[in-house]
Amino acid sequence: MAGDRSADYLEFATTRTRHLYRTACLLTGGDTHLAEDLVQETLGRMYAVWRKPSRVDNPAAYAQTVLVRAFLSHQRRRSSGERPTGTLPDIAGSEGDTALRIALLEALRGLSARDRAVLILRYWEDRSIEQTAEVMRLSSTTVRKRSVRALSRLRTQLGGSLSEFAGR
Repeated sequence: MAGDRSADYLEFATTRTRHLYRTACLLTGGDTHLAEDLVQETLGRMYAVWRKPSRVDNPAAYAQTVLVRAFLSHQRRRSSGERPTGTLPDIAGSEGDTALRIALLEALRGLSARDRAVLILRYWEDRSIEQTAEVMRLSSTTVRKRSVRALSRLRTQLGGSLSEFAGR
């Protein structure tokens, strides 16, 4: 029985890690090292829950919740504001929408951690207001207000630069 649970967990971790990592990258504003740490912490917590006989009903949704809460917890720590460098390294790859991605990551980085988490859950994860409120332990009204405020800030930060990308 324990071997079956370990095999199930390994399959879950293998299939969900990429999605968790993408979400973590968005939450952290492109900090890939922190994103990797958050995914590792999330998978560790999931393994602890997985070993218990009473597993969660929807492990994928639960993992996303654990990831967001780990991110918010990290942001509350005093040392979370440290940044080793202010510039992004040169990254090889297709040019496609790289400039748009960088602009969006910079704009996301300019938001507070909670506002960023609300936007990621609502629009990246496509969760309802109620689901987002439950994950973040907020009221539905607060989630709505944060969504409107965060989207307004993103639009302000991106300003005219969004029109540059619209013609592509």
